[in-house]
Amino acid sequence: MKHWGWIALGCLPLITLARPDLSQKVGPTLADTGSAYYRFERFELDSTDGRRHYRIHLAVPKRAAPAEGYPALYLLDGNAVNAELREDWLAEMDERGPPLLVMIGYATELRFDVDARVYDYTPAPQPGQPLLEDEERRRPAGGAAQFLDLIEQRIKPHVALHHPVDPQRQGLWGHSYGGAFVLNALFTRPQAFQTYVAAEPSLWWQSGLLLRTEKELPVDTAARLLILRGTGETRPRAADDMPSARARAMAAVPADAARRMAERLSTYPRMQVDYRELAGLGHGPMLSASLLPALRLITQENHR
Repeated sequence: MKHWGWIALGCLPLITLARPDLSQKVGPTLADTGSAYYRFERFELDSTDGRRHYRIHLAVPKRAAPAEGYPALYLLDGNAVNAELREDWLAEMDERGPPLLVMIGYATELRFDVDARVYDYTPAPQPGQPLLEDEERRRPAGGAAQFLDLIEQRIKPHVALHHPVDPQRQGLWGHSYGGAFVLNALFTRPQAFQTYVAAEPSLWWQSGLLLRTEKELPVDTAARLLILRGTGETRPRAADDMPSARARAMAAVPADAARRMAERLSTYPRMQVDYRELAGLGHGPMLSASLLPALRLITQENHR
């Protein structure tokens, strides 16, 4: 696999093992307190069926755009990402050649709209197929294809209408179910973005659906992919120890499935693939810990 040594992960602070607090509110952000390097704005829209309500936060560099436009990084779980942004990260981006950040969240004061993200981020075996998250929660799922349509047909055009962006320097980041969405977007519509960052991707979804969808990716695809995993997450492997449908699905996928995927994709001649593990970090803390590597990757020099 190809590596980008300048993505320094060792400087990240050690974060205790934890699951995301799904009831946590966003609280004050840089959009409220202000940044020396970015200004913030937002817009809202609804899904075509009117069931999900989006709030998109934009972090726009104060530095003038280059002639070809800003690189743009689209980030899922936008409410949580907005809450995690740090001024020192934005200062570093300002020096590198800052990207425009498009944080796609939901119209709530919470960091996560759990029901909406389950539907939007999870792929179905057949696009549009009715699906439930699992037997216990029974949340509607499988709307990834429609959500990618929303990004491509409504969010991207809105951003491009109001800000100069480079269509050849577009990236997508997601964590957990969002990481699964990132990989599904790469495998099904690789032309949508040039850079893909999947943090803690839920490869167990539908007992390894993405491992099957991966086979659809044309071998001549040109893209950059960064997969990030934390080493602090452990789970039993025996199906007998897992009573839930989710646990059974997880047991069907090898623990090293993400690493193996990266190894396979790195053999594609026009793919730049990196797989990294962050020592001691669990699933929840990986959301914050994966943001700076994603920001650095979208500003990498000489990648076009």
